[in-house]
Amino acid sequence: MFEIIKWPEEMVPSRCPIHFTNELEISASPETIWSLLTNTKAWPQFYPSISQVQLLHGHETLQMGTEFETSFAGQDVFASVQEFEPYIRIAWGGYPKVAEESKAYHAWIITPTPGGCHLWTEETMRGPHWVELAKQAPDGFWRAHERLLADLARVATALEASVRQS
Repeated sequence: MFEIIKWPEEMVPSRCPIHFTNELEISASPETIWSLLTNTKAWPQFYPSISQVQLLHGHETLQMGTEFETSFAGQDVFASVQEFEPYIRIAWGGYPKVAEESKAYHAWIITPTPGGCHLWTEETMRGPHWVELAKQAPDGFWRAHERLLADLARVATALEASVRQS
């Protein structure tokens, strides 16, 4: 299998102590999934533990280079969009504000299917802050992303159903 994520060198899976993937077949179009992933105002509907997202420098949706701050599961995080291929892939990398040396890189790959799309998400994390959190709940990050995918699928299919009914 070829590598489809354009990992920053320091964040490739073989160099990170935390690496996990999650995937799900979703009965919603790549366009609907993309619209939800790039509209951070929609994130609280499906992103577990997101309390706020602030796009910086006047951006209204995510695009290549967009910088943003968010609070995720009690962690204040700074991130920027580092991959942006509409309807196909998006990735952001960043760090918790309390530990800038601890980095994370989160990628999304959307593949059209006859019934909607296949959504793959992959994340790598390195640095003492993330490692300590992982020690407290070894499968916590993976489980949070399983819930994230299920909630995103629920919101996307409901959105498409409401559009069809209008």
